Amino acid sequence: DFFVCDIFDAAPKGDMASMAHPIFSLSTKPDHRIRRYEDGTGKSYLEVRPSADGLATIHDRDVLIYCISQVMAALNSGQKVSRTIRLKAYDLLKATNRVTDGRGYDGLRAALVRLQGTQIETNIVTGGEEQLDLFSIIDRARILRQTRDGRMQEIEIELSDWVFNAIQAHEVLTLHRNYFRLRKPLERRLYELARKHCGKKAEWRVSLAVVQRKCGSASTPREFRRLLSNIAKQDAAHDHIPDYAIRLEDQMVIFRNRQNRETSQPGLLQETANFRLSPESYDCARSLAPGWDIYLLETEWRTWMQDGGLDAPRDPDRAFLGFCRKWYEKRGRP
Repeated sequence: DFFVCDIFDAAPKGDMASMAHPIFSLSTKPDHRIRRYEDGTGKSYLEVRPSADGLATIHDRDVLIYCISQVMAALNSGQKVSRTIRLKAYDLLKATNRVTDGRGYDGLRAALVRLQGTQIETNIVTGGEEQLDLFSIIDRARILRQTRDGRMQEIEIELSDWVFNAIQAHEVLTLHRNYFRLRKPLERRLYELARKHCGKKAEWRVSLAVVQRKCGSASTPREFRRLLSNIAKQDAAHDHIPDYAIRLEDQMVIFRNRQNRETSQPGLLQETANFRLSPESYDCARSLAPGWDIYLLETEWRTWMQDGGLDAPRDPDRAFLGFCRKWYEKRGRP
C-alpha cells in the first residue's frame, strides 16, 4: 500500500511545524549538536538529536518538500494517499534544481541517511495530535532499483506520523519555486521564516537575536549579523529572495512582502507596521521587563495587536510599556 509520486509540476509545499522551528542544520559540515528549543511559555519544546552522520541539513529538506508537494497535490485532486511514497530519483532531482549526474544521486543517498537518522522529540501538535515520543523525520527509505553504474532509479520513503499528520491536516504552506535556487542555507532559512511569519502581511519586524534563534545558527551574534547583512545587501541589489525583501536596521530584521498583499485588516496592519517607538520607550521597557529581549517583546506586542484585531493605539509608546509591564508580571524573568 503506497502512493506513487507521478504528479507533474506539483507546487512546492513545506510543513509549518518545521518552518517555524529550526529542525534542519544550516551547516555544510556534519553537525553533531543536540539542540533543544522552547517557546516563551515553556509549555512547548522541541529537541533534535543527530545520528553518527550528523543532523539532516536544510538541503536534505528538499526530499521532504517534494514528498509533501506530491501528497498534497493528490489530496487536492481527491486521490487516495499513503504515508509510504514511491518516487523516481531523477524526478526529485529535477524538481528540486539538483544536478542529475553522479553527484546528485550520491547527495540524495546521503540526504536519506541523515533524514532517517535525525531523531526528534517534541510535544508540538500537528493535525490535532500531540506527539511525546521519539521519531525520525522519515521512518524508512529503501532503494528499489539501481542502474548498472549504481545510480538509484526508484525510491520508497515512509514518512513519519508527525509529518503525515501535518499533511492530512493541511498544515502546509506553498513555497516559491525559486526557493530551490537559493544555494546558501541561511537564505533558505530566512525565506522559510518570512513565509511562515510574514505570510500575506505587508511586513514582519523581528529582532536579530530572535531570527538567529529561529534559524538555529551556531555563529556568534557578530558573525550572524555579518552574514545576514551580506544577504540583505545582495537582496537589495538583485531582489533574489523570492516573495520577500529582507532588510537590516540596527538590531531589527525587516521582512517586506514584495507583492504588498495584506490580510483582511489592511488598515491595522499598515498602522502597526508603520508607527515607531521612541528610544526612551526602549530604555523604560528594559526596566519594566528586566532580562527580556525588548525587540522580541516589541514583535510579540505588534503580533498581539494584529492577531486580535485591535485598533492602533493613540499613544504607541504608552501602550507598548503597558504590554511590557503585564508581560513581566505574568512571566517574570526569562
